[in-house]
Amino acid sequence: MSFTFDQELDCSGLACPMPILKTKKAVDGMQVGQTLKMISTDPGSLPDVQAWTSKTGQELLGHEQDGAKFTFYIKKVK
Repeated sequence: MSFTFDQELDCSGLACPMPILKTKKAVDGMQVGQTLKMISTDPGSLPDVQAWTSKTGQELLGHEQDGAKFTFYIKKVK
């Protein structure tokens, strides 16, 4: 699975809640319709990102896991 993205954010090595805080800041600075690729090594990232996108109304286009690395594609919709 691969998506086109406008910005990449590497949160590798950061623990909760830093990946979500950095993701929020990055998405806030983007234009509606743009997509953020966020990389994390925090195993709690998947439920955190799912909860954050549903709470904020942003769209989680997809995610993938490669070993201990999680990649998320988040589209800014508002």
